[in-house]
Amino acid sequence: MAMNSGRILGGGLLAGLVMNIIDGCGNVALLGPRWQAETEAIKPGLYAAAGQSSMVGWITTDFLLGFLIIWLYAAMRPRFGPGPRTAAAAAVVVWFATRAYFASYIFLGFFSTGLIGIASFIALVAMVAGAWAGGRVYAE
Repeated sequence: MAMNSGRILGGGLLAGLVMNIIDGCGNVALLGPRWQAETEAIKPGLYAAAGQSSMVGWITTDFLLGFLIIWLYAAMRPRFGPGPRTAAAAAVVVWFATRAYFASYIFLGFFSTGLIGIASFIALVAMVAGAWAGGRVYAE
């Protein structure tokens, strides 16, 4: 059975929107001061210099990951069935892949384990919530 590209697009947009809202609340409102302090410890002035371009990059990334999660959900549905469990599984696969890469910030000594751990938990919540929302839009 062919995947429904229009529904992947719509579901991906919704997933990205949900992810951006949760990531914004978590990483800006909750962790913003900590991100700023740890970024400034790397190089003074870096946080301010990254400013808008960094924000645009993270927003774009959430939308791209939203599309990837819903595409993966659509690919997984024939084997695992439709619904929130399969959507969550698609989100967890993408989360593991992205967080494995993100963990390199710890190994390189850029950011603390605590900050990356909390940000990774926020990302898990964002991706699962986005997958559930976007998965509701997707149907063959």
